[in-house]
Amino acid sequence: MKKVVGLDVGTKTIGVAKGFCETQMIFPLCTLKRKSVKRDAEKLVDICIKEGVSLVVLGLPLRADGSEGRMARLARQIGNALKEQTELEVVYQDESDSSLEAQERLYAANRHSRYHKAVIDQEAAIVIVERWFLENA
Repeated sequence: MKKVVGLDVGTKTIGVAKGFCETQMIFPLCTLKRKSVKRDAEKLVDICIKEGVSLVVLGLPLRADGSEGRMARLARQIGNALKEQTELEVVYQDESDSSLEAQERLYAANRHSRYHKAVIDQEAAIVIVERWFLENA
């Protein structure tokens, strides 16, 4: 069964989720505290190996006009580092407003997310993989 890992890359943390292509089920994995691109990529490689994933779906935060800014460059740095360290396929998925959607979902589920930033990051990673599934099913 093909497994994917979804990443929501921020300036301080990276939300991580794991999905299964055949069933399109997605589960939160963890939230990493950012260190440096190199150290973050090393930790993500370890997670990918442990989880047996073959594809990384990396959220790409695009501006309203579709252009890439500073945060998109940061996400691409992580993606490039993963490509250099592994043979995993790395794809980019527009993640516009994924954190907002994640917060709304958690609030609707009565899980008040304002106290759980790590949970929001993981839920945003789930949103990213869901969007990728929708576009690539």
